[in-house]
Amino acid sequence: MFGRTQTFGGRCRFELQQCCSLSSLSPPPDLPKLYYPAGSESRKYRRGWEMGQMSSAQVNHILKANEYSHTLPRGPASHGVLGFHSNMLPSNHPGEDRRSSATCLPGRGAVMLGVFDGHAGPACAHVISQRLFYYVAVATLPLKTLAEIERAVEEERAVPSLLEWHKHPQDHSCPDGGANSFYSLRNYWQERLEVEDPEEEEEEDEDEEDGGRMTSALVNAFRRLDYDLSVEAQVHLSVSSPRRVSLPGEGLPLSNPLRVALSGCTACVAHISNGILHVANLGDSRAVLGVQEPDGRWSAVSLTNDHNAQNPDELQRILGEHPVSESRTVVRHDRLLGLLLPFRAFGDVRFKWRPEMLSRLYETRPDVLSAVGEAIRVPLPNYLTPPYLSAQPEVTRHHIRPADKFLVLATDGLWELMHRQTVVQLVGDQLTGLQYQRPIVPSTGMTLGGLQSLLLERRGRVMSVMDDQNTATLLLRHALGDDGYGSVAPNRLEKMLSLPAELARRYRDDITVTVVNLNEPDL
Repeated sequence: MFGRTQTFGGRCRFELQQCCSLSSLSPPPDLPKLYYPAGSESRKYRRGWEMGQMSSAQVNHILKANEYSHTLPRGPASHGVLGFHSNMLPSNHPGEDRRSSATCLPGRGAVMLGVFDGHAGPACAHVISQRLFYYVAVATLPLKTLAEIERAVEEERAVPSLLEWHKHPQDHSCPDGGANSFYSLRNYWQERLEVEDPEEEEEEDEDEEDGGRMTSALVNAFRRLDYDLSVEAQVHLSVSSPRRVSLPGEGLPLSNPLRVALSGCTACVAHISNGILHVANLGDSRAVLGVQEPDGRWSAVSLTNDHNAQNPDELQRILGEHPVSESRTVVRHDRLLGLLLPFRAFGDVRFKWRPEMLSRLYETRPDVLSAVGEAIRVPLPNYLTPPYLSAQPEVTRHHIRPADKFLVLATDGLWELMHRQTVVQLVGDQLTGLQYQRPIVPSTGMTLGGLQSLLLERRGRVMSVMDDQNTATLLLRHALGDDGYGSVAPNRLEKMLSLPAELARRYRDDITVTVVNLNEPDL
């Protein structure tokens, strides 16, 4: 509902369904599914891994299967965004990452992009990727616009589109339970209309005060969606009857409210409007700005902080929210209650609900527990003073400057393999590499071995530019195949891509990358 979908081929489809899913229309049956490099059943890829041989065509087919690029028209409607490149490479089967990108149409408008890293299954990330942007739109739209939408719904008239989605065909998968999604979203905007006075709201230019308002809106959207997921799951628990114990994933769609709430996901979302960038981060995905210095060098500027035990401020926040008597159990082995790595996430209600509610779940719904995974079939240890997990994002505001050339949003699967400066350097070199290659000038005392390393690095970068016009694909190629000298080792890349499913997760996580082009690079 309320969505206009731009598909891979550039076609537009309109949705004005009030009691259907909030996400885009389902793809035709013949559209491709997410491509998985290898599976436990794949003899071809198992044999390729054992022999260490894959053709370059096979490598490119795997790397490019889920890539997507979109160019925005120049003008005010783009809000300073030239376009973006995106790609996904699953490791888990099924993959637990998701991505989203859309233009908010009414009001001041905005471009929104996000990456979502799921855990305990893909259900939560799947639903968040399709519902969160609607909540952000409702949180940021003028009250007069929301009042017009409410009147249209009451009068059963066509409702204007809120979002224009920019998606790869596979990203179109449509969850069930759209009526619940719509009613929850409608309750959200109705509460805004009841609490705030539309007559007192003024359309102001972006300033410090409005920057604070945007930050509050993003925080409210994140927290409200997480609250609604919890409420929908509790209602489902109250009204649904127990079923037989099923096999993992059997008979429970990804949008089943209990399955969604029991799984979880982190989120990193960029909201760009009139040259102002806000990044709302929840968990351990990251946003990094690529800045081109006056001398042409590239600098990486982090816009997010990881919400995990490696962040001292975050660790102190968690410990300060619980009694001193729990100081040894709240975080154990760098994990929340010894189990969860991120300290902020959507879903994961077993870290949030009251013990009585969780006891009821464990006693009455073994079918749901068996479907979502073995790791969450038993109660948490030392569960004394919930909630332990927060869905409040940390928001960063940034004025986009001419030197800010691109923004990289990526799940932690990329950052575990690559440093942010390496990421920015690769993207920056790709943006300028087709037009210009800096000459190699040997320094005094450079050995032949050192010169050979420089030549290999240059060759690797040139080959990468030739292979990958999509910068997200370029990053995937280097993350998996880096030889330590700035180029890609074909044998290493082939082996990483041909690992069977039971081994792939030991070497890497799901990786999702979106590179947002903000300004033309200086050549």
